[in-house]
Amino acid sequence: MREFLERHQVGIYFASVVIGAAVAWAVAGTERLEALVNPALALMLFVTFLQVPLRDIGKAFRDVRFLAALLVSNFVVLPFLVFLLLQFAPADPMVRLGMLMVLLTPCIDYVITFSQLGRADARLLLAATPLLLVAQMALLPFYLAAFLGAEASELVSVGPFLHAFVWLIAVPLVLAALVQFWSSRNSVGSRIADVLGLLPVPSTALVLFLVVAAMMPLLGSAVDHALAVLPLYVAFAIIAPVLGWFTARAIRLGVAASRSVAFSSATRNSLVVMPLALAVPGAVPVLLAVIVTQTLVELLSEQVYIRIMPFVGRSAAEHTA
Repeated sequence: MREFLERHQVGIYFASVVIGAAVAWAVAGTERLEALVNPALALMLFVTFLQVPLRDIGKAFRDVRFLAALLVSNFVVLPFLVFLLLQFAPADPMVRLGMLMVLLTPCIDYVITFSQLGRADARLLLAATPLLLVAQMALLPFYLAAFLGAEASELVSVGPFLHAFVWLIAVPLVLAALVQFWSSRNSVGSRIADVLGLLPVPSTALVLFLVVAAMMPLLGSAVDHALAVLPLYVAFAIIAPVLGWFTARAIRLGVAASRSVAFSSATRNSLVVMPLALAVPGAVPVLLAVIVTQTLVELLSEQVYIRIMPFVGRSAAEHTA
């Protein structure tokens, strides 16, 4: 069953997105499903963490070159790309604020799942999540002030970041460690771990369905703003992983680690940024629509990444050899 799910995961994910969009179109009130997104994300990350040897996290955090590549790509290289894309964005301050909030914050949750599916080193990304969270909390106000003015930086609160870290990273990680410890010492725990090992693909499909079904109705009257930024998000989805890959290779990382940097560079923290956006006066519908549009582009882009990244990496490895 696990092999079947992994082999057909792209089709499963695409079907989840299509069904989510169809349900949002046919059923009123699907935006209330937003309350289920974070629990579903926590489940997805829990079963993903179970697939990662958590005892190796300490070793991964000591990989200075990987951490350097991750930080340089996300907080030095990509801001230049975002600044360039911003020049083609509508002049509406809400549109620009939404673009910056979502494109300048690297993902700390489901990127681990997608990197695992894309044959990257999810262990390294898992170890780096605390550092990524702290770095974006510290740097986002600085970048907002630099790109939009000092007033924009005052719109960012650390609360949603901390909430996401506790419930989407720390709690699932601790539970996964406990299950791994149990499974290594008890046959019942081992069987339960095996059953949970079937869930990464279904739980990811559930997240995709919930996000699409909950967020589609929120686009509302801001659909023109969403369409205006759509080409910019597509451009980011194409260019960002390439920049991440070459940044990692320039620092002489291995193939799997380079894939991890590419995934991190391409995947943004939209689900954590949404509460930040909702705290901004007048955020609905424009600001939220701009962020939701990036989420939808990203969810589809990830399906492409997990298909092509292993081949790109393998070609690079063969070239290096």
